[in-house]
Amino acid sequence: MVDNDLNSGVEKLAALISRIAQNDGDHLTAIASLSVHRRNMATLPVHCIYQMGLGVVVQGAKEIMLAGKPTHYSAGESLLTTIDLPVVSHVTRASQREPFLGLMLTLDPRVVVQIAALMPPARPSKEIPLNPLSVEPLDEGLIDALSRLIKLLDEPDLITHLEPLIQQEIVMRLLASNHGPQLRHIATAGSPSQNISRIVGWLKQNFTRPVSMEELAANAFMSPSTFRQHFRAMTGVSPLQYQKKLRLQEARQQMLSKNLDANSAALMVGYESASQFSREYRREFGESPQRDIKRMRLVGEG
Repeated sequence: MVDNDLNSGVEKLAALISRIAQNDGDHLTAIASLSVHRRNMATLPVHCIYQMGLGVVVQGAKEIMLAGKPTHYSAGESLLTTIDLPVVSHVTRASQREPFLGLMLTLDPRVVVQIAALMPPARPSKEIPLNPLSVEPLDEGLIDALSRLIKLLDEPDLITHLEPLIQQEIVMRLLASNHGPQLRHIATAGSPSQNISRIVGWLKQNFTRPVSMEELAANAFMSPSTFRQHFRAMTGVSPLQYQKKLRLQEARQQMLSKNLDANSAALMVGYESASQFSREYRREFGESPQRDIKRMRLVGEG
């Protein structure tokens, strides 16, 4: 009986998403933190940064690769990302008849900390290893809250007032679920996870600047070796690799959207050497900047 109720809830959520995402692609909504997604066929792997948030699949399946380790999730499952992560993502199951349907909801770390402080303490998060990506089945309460958030798009005058309340409910339900221990890692004041999360936020805002590992470690209240260890455990890469991925992805986006040449894009994101930029770009994306952008434009036109 419970399974039937869950399946019915997933199907209703799929219908709500399908009504918005009528065409293949990524669809932003009037709720800034919410986007819905549809793919009519399996996709090629794409390099991207997953923000702290909740991904939900209601039809089809997806694979996320972090530091060479795959994570799979499919219809009826949710993926929690507790920190901004450089990943490779692609849809693995989709068709015209049964397209991939899903949503992404970014979470505000401040709300997570506030709600966690109001809830009864759980067992200490240090007992459970930190996993920056966790997959869990959807439950009825979360499905209901997500459905109400999407239905709120039909009442634009109420979004400003009700959206924060539903967001708080979703965070509360996540903290009470099997995702909870992972969220509590980030919500624990002064914890290594929270300090690394703060440094990641700084890097995202300042990735064009030269960085000093000693300075970053000091700002995280750690020794350089401990800082590197915790940073890699949370993001799958070293701090310098993380910065490099941010630079390369921003350069790729600038070349694609603003027709910048490789040299201009390299300078814009903080590279001093165009040849180093080209070498690292090829290593990251598999082709030279010029060939990669040409291929992506052809794929987009197709």
